Amino acid sequence: MRSLVSVTTPSGPDAASDEALLHKLGYRQELARRMSGFSNFAISLSIICILAGGITSFHVGLASAGGASIGLGWPLVCLFSLTVAVTMAQIASAFPTAGGLYHWGSLLGGRFCGWATAWFNLAGLVTVLAAINAGTFDFAVATFGLPTGANPALVKTLAVVGMTLLQALLNHYGIRLTTRLTDFSGWLILVVAVVLAGALLVATRHFEWARLWTLTNLSGLPEGAPVFPRQDNLAWLFCLGFLFPAYTITGFDASAHTSEETVGAAHNVPRGIVRSVVVSSLFGWGMIVALLLAMPDVRAGAEQGAAVVPWIMKMRLPSVLAWALLGAIVLSQFLCGLAALTSVSRMTYAFARDGGLPGSDWLRAVNPHTQSPSVAVWTSAVISALLIVLLRYETIAAIGTVFLYISYVLPVAAGFLAYGSRWTRFGPWTLGWAYRPLALVATSGCLFLLVIGVQPPNQQAVPIVGGAILLMLIVWFSVERRRFRGPPALTAKAA
Repeated sequence: MRSLVSVTTPSGPDAASDEALLHKLGYRQELARRMSGFSNFAISLSIICILAGGITSFHVGLASAGGASIGLGWPLVCLFSLTVAVTMAQIASAFPTAGGLYHWGSLLGGRFCGWATAWFNLAGLVTVLAAINAGTFDFAVATFGLPTGANPALVKTLAVVGMTLLQALLNHYGIRLTTRLTDFSGWLILVVAVVLAGALLVATRHFEWARLWTLTNLSGLPEGAPVFPRQDNLAWLFCLGFLFPAYTITGFDASAHTSEETVGAAHNVPRGIVRSVVVSSLFGWGMIVALLLAMPDVRAGAEQGAAVVPWIMKMRLPSVLAWALLGAIVLSQFLCGLAALTSVSRMTYAFARDGGLPGSDWLRAVNPHTQSPSVAVWTSAVISALLIVLLRYETIAAIGTVFLYISYVLPVAAGFLAYGSRWTRFGPWTLGWAYRPLALVATSGCLFLLVIGVQPPNQQAVPIVGGAILLMLIVWFSVERRRFRGPPALTAKAA
């Protein structure tokens, strides 16, 4: 194993050195390497998308422990997310491949670690894509009062399927078009967040700053469809509110999944991972704090449920400005789904490239005209669209969050164990001695997130997450342990 994780990263951010490193890791250049450092950052920024999770899940934070979940809970969880991001960034710098986390887990922890990481990551990405598009539909309906007819569930299903297939069509045409759209999305997110926060603060005449740290039991709201069931444990409610920032600050692994399409990947991918988390955390906090302070009444806001953000904006802002910003938010949410599909399709392609999926020969195919994994794009889109038929939005979001953070932490924990023994050579982006303590914090935090992610009303997540883990163990020990060879570097070592 020592020779596998001692690959020296070529110096210089250019396509030739990128391809040389990729070749050392056992792969040839198949995807179009056209993404700049900014584009790599922008795709993670677009998937995190504070205008998606930060808006559509605002009620999840608010209806737990009130304003303190916004003012204190958000920065606390964002610090944890940053810990995960910087530890992932160090590994990404050493092994910049499209498989990202799967490849890291395999090289640092062995075949089972890589295989399990891949399945958790795929499940998380597909589930989060479904949550993004379902949240976009719900937000658009609540904002614009769109009619849903006599069968709203059917209308929602058809709308989400339509959105997902349109995102697949745009991805089908390759990374050049997707990059342009995600670059635009990155700027759109930042501009709208700043304008929204500024306009709300200007429109608010009196600020109740104590809202930022006041714990208020708002469980049981809204009546009839509570975000969290009524309970009296305020400390635990505050912890349940962590799901809001934890769900929002996900998807930064997209920078890793597009490594083979990024110029100067060993330099730019880790920067994209870390910068997307830092920028999203700061801009997102400013935006949600402005929403909290502009709210006419905190309890009245919690009673609005998922419609709380449009309610605040329409109450406080001039009509034209409110509608313009709401329209921009919906567009940004759609582009968030577009970037999420790009990420999951690259993970599907990379895992299939090593024979890890049923139908791998089919899923690994690259369109020769667009240099895009088109089959992986359409397959990922169809599976994600089907999920919306089965589960409620909050449950989908919780499950996706849990799966993603497990996939983030598995290679980080493997790196903790391999550091200094099997893993001795690193890329140009490194934490030095700080890696191991930060990796320990990231792993511990993920375990806690797993616990809160399966609490009521997301108890459906318990059999789903537990069943997924049990099924993976059965499949691995009965079939995949003998069949799956892993990345080429592991295969070469075994030979």
